[in-house]
Amino acid sequence: MLTVAVYDTKPYDREFLQKDTGATGIRWRFLDFRLMAETAFSAEGADAVCVFVHDQLDRRCLEALAKQKVKLVVLRCAGFNNVDLAAARELKIAVTRAADYSPYAVAEHAVALLLTLNRKIHRAYNRVRDQNFALTGLVGFDLHGKTAGILGTGKIGQITAGILKGFGMRILAFDLFPQTGWASENGVEYVDIDVLARESDVLSLHLPLTPKTKFIIHRGTLELMKPGAILINVSRGKLVDTAALIEALKSGRLGGVALDVYEEEEEVFYEDLSGMVLQDDELARLLMFPNVLVTAHQAFLTHEALSDISRVTVRNIMALAEGRPFVEGTVL
Repeated sequence: MLTVAVYDTKPYDREFLQKDTGATGIRWRFLDFRLMAETAFSAEGADAVCVFVHDQLDRRCLEALAKQKVKLVVLRCAGFNNVDLAAARELKIAVTRAADYSPYAVAEHAVALLLTLNRKIHRAYNRVRDQNFALTGLVGFDLHGKTAGILGTGKIGQITAGILKGFGMRILAFDLFPQTGWASENGVEYVDIDVLARESDVLSLHLPLTPKTKFIIHRGTLELMKPGAILINVSRGKLVDTAALIEALKSGRLGGVALDVYEEEEEVFYEDLSGMVLQDDELARLLMFPNVLVTAHQAFLTHEALSDISRVTVRNIMALAEGRPFVEGTVL
């Protein structure tokens, strides 16, 4: 039986991992703190560690894990920018991820944010609970006939494009690796990133975080955007330069911003900070704008996605136990 240390766990992680029927050969050790170099000692006796988006597996952390004979790092997420892959290869620690959990969960959340922000649903909800039934300040715009820009056309970007196409929107896209067949079949036009920024009424981000994509939305990009345009980010916080975003909001150029991720979210998201003074000045500033909507990295949070993540995580751990190849497409 393998012992797996599971870090940064929440009740839903425990529920879905423990009820997976394939996990009969796994002894779970659930930990509510994050894995980093300073906490790596807690993996002692574990064959594998299971981590999430805010765990920090840099070289120091991985070296500590290797000394404790940890053989596998299992990411229960698609992104892997928090793992030093070169160090992992050097130390002979395998790394797998949940690359194929429900893309519909994230795409649908992006559209939910767009509809909520555009039609001021969150503000209307709060008003009505205070018995304020006035409609002043709640005017939105029709999505039908407008242009949506999809920045990144992997599975999630493609599904988001399809949903917005269903609203009658014109779809533009940018990707370093264009999916021309998909675009041709679905009436999507690939353009360069400047054209995407200039022509989009709604710009939705669906990119991984890499050195090339960090701050892909910066001051120059924001200055190109249409007055009144809406920016949506459900991918990675560091795709957007927050300081530049705040300046664009202050100028009144943007119609709205909806974020499920944030540049410096690691110390804030997934924690209950109610009743405390928020120490992140830029996040506090963002939350003050009436045309900014923030959710705490919950786009993945559906029964289907959690089941997918659990299934792939368990299959990879059992592959280690049985000496089989890891699940196809998940080995980094």
